[in-house]
Amino acid sequence: MATSFSTIPIIDFTNLQSAETKPQALKQLQDALFKVGFLYLINTGLESVVEEGHRNVPELFNLPPESKEKCNMINSPCFLGYTALGAETTASRTDLREQFDFGTPLKDSWMDGDPVWKRLEGPSQYPDAKTEDLVNRLIQQMSNLADSFLGSVAECLGLPIDTFAPFRGNMDRLKFIKYPPALPGSQGVGPHKDSTGLFTFLSQDSVGGLQVLNRTGQWIDAPPVPGSLVVNIAQGFEAITGGLCPATTHRVVAPTETVRYSIPYFLAVRYDLTLNQLKESAAHITRCIPASDAPVVPSINQVASEFLSPAFFCFGEASLRNRVISHPDVGQKWYPDLYDKYSRESF
Repeated sequence: MATSFSTIPIIDFTNLQSAETKPQALKQLQDALFKVGFLYLINTGLESVVEEGHRNVPELFNLPPESKEKCNMINSPCFLGYTALGAETTASRTDLREQFDFGTPLKDSWMDGDPVWKRLEGPSQYPDAKTEDLVNRLIQQMSNLADSFLGSVAECLGLPIDTFAPFRGNMDRLKFIKYPPALPGSQGVGPHKDSTGLFTFLSQDSVGGLQVLNRTGQWIDAPPVPGSLVVNIAQGFEAITGGLCPATTHRVVAPTETVRYSIPYFLAVRYDLTLNQLKESAAHITRCIPASDAPVVPSINQVASEFLSPAFFCFGEASLRNRVISHPDVGQKWYPDLYDKYSRESF
């Protein structure tokens, strides 16, 4: 049985592109997917635009309250927009963070009679044109990187390079997050598995606070590595691989002295994937992955994955449930019946 991890592996993205270094890099990536669920990705080529993002994020949060409120998430059935400090919950506790949520530019295409989860995809709200331009450039460049990374993921699992392309969703998401100083041990964001797609690509500043739960129930620090993106498996990919590549529970401990900023990008998964389709795809994928390359490891205190639950017909339903519970004010306004239902149910 594999031992649990105590550090987060570092993988050089350029080594995944070179014929000379690719075999070893793919083996490193495979080990990270099977055994950790997290990795640092360096030399991605996105350093410049990510640095631009970090330079502009403090200015964004220093906008006048009225500028932030005009794009409050309460206006959006897609759960896009500004969230004030203390308006989000994770693991039944209030998160001490302030944030802006954006998505791949889309028009509102939902119509009466469509599945309700289709309302999750639609237009973003921006406080100004400068932010819109920056967000769209970040999303586009992150999307290009993510597509290439997905190909490497398939290769390291012994699958055709385009295996996971059909599972890509329509709307990726990007956040700007501010964690203000708080009392020691405060929850920046509580223990969770990312429910918003296939993989998450996170740029964190120099403050730190991200922690990852290993398979024996220990919290492992994921300290900042300059120029890197922290990449982790989300629930969509865990489900598609039948749990062979599990998402890993993680959290952010709030800073005590200095503001922490982060920029996560969430690679979208198709919301219309049903459980039956998922079982078929997972069976095909797991048959192609050699069993000896996928060691079973124990998982203690890991958060349950909604995407693997029979309670939901498709990924869209599971994702909507997560959004409604995490943002109760938005859920009550746009999905009152679902809010009443989900707030009474335990998961």
